[in-house]
Amino acid sequence: MDFVTLTEKIVKAIVVDEEAVRVKEFPSDDEKTILLEVMVQEEDLGRVIGKNGRTAAAIRTLVQASSALHENKYVKINFDKF
Repeated sequence: MDFVTLTEKIVKAIVVDEEAVRVKEFPSDDEKTILLEVMVQEEDLGRVIGKNGRTAAAIRTLVQASSALHENKYVKINFDKF
């Protein structure tokens, strides 16, 4: 399962500027951990994080659930702006 593509599709459904969404996977020290960095426009960051971080937590939950079904790795997602 490609978690970058999954995360990108979820975030693009939330933001206004879909073309500006960038999701990259970074190497981790632990082989059972996947690190993802989500970059969006400054105007869209609030939408992606959501009130009290609920939207960001929901995105993390969806991607983590997919990981549990396919690779059983822990997925860490960081959200940032350009």
